[in-house]
Amino acid sequence: MQTLLAANWKMFKTGPEAIAAVQNLVEGLGGVCPVGREVLIFAPFTALEATARAMNTLPGGMVGAQNLYPAEEGAFTGEISPRMIAACGATWVLTGHSERRHIMGETNAFVGRKTGFALNRGLRVTLCVGETLEEREAGKLEEVLSAQLREGLADLPETFPPETLAVAYEPVWAIGTGKSARPEDIVDAHGLARTLLKKILGPQGQETRLLYGGSVKPDNAASILALDNVDGVLVGGASLQAESFIKIVTA
Repeated sequence: MQTLLAANWKMFKTGPEAIAAVQNLVEGLGGVCPVGREVLIFAPFTALEATARAMNTLPGGMVGAQNLYPAEEGAFTGEISPRMIAACGATWVLTGHSERRHIMGETNAFVGRKTGFALNRGLRVTLCVGETLEEREAGKLEEVLSAQLREGLADLPETFPPETLAVAYEPVWAIGTGKSARPEDIVDAHGLARTLLKKILGPQGQETRLLYGGSVKPDNAASILALDNVDGVLVGGASLQAESFIKIVTA
């Protein structure tokens, strides 16, 4: 199983800025991904094609979209389809990010529709799950993760390669706050997620990569990646500068 180092650029970077960032990343990595590691960038729609072209120079480098709508085409103003994503050269898509859930009002069921639709249309998916501070303090971690995973994975194809699905655990209270979960919190949550994945997916749940996201930085990446059931990281702010992200990729 390859370790997955994923960057979520959110609503940052124009096309030219994305190209420059990828060029700096490729140069800093010496033109190759570290052994046993894959690098993935979730770029904004307007920079998707430019990012994909630039990432072609990095073997093992991949690009994904940050969202999709579960339809081939139609009157869905402002949305983007899997076919459009693939036409830009991207192979992954992010679903269920907490900012989509809490700002855009996406439900577990809708996230599940998007996840299943993307996989059925040949895209790879990183499904995000995670609890708010209020839910954690109320002891609802298992309840929240169970609902998010069961509904988020309800519309999957009957069969699909395990490498085409990843699950990112992002405690909402640690995203963009500078406050990372404690190692024991990450181990507990990832252990719970692994157990739930095996219940939902059977043996394939053991092969599904589990990423941690939530204020991942160069100074904590190595210790996080060494934890049980952590198969990679999803990085936000610390991925916007190539120098910072390179340190995480090589941690």
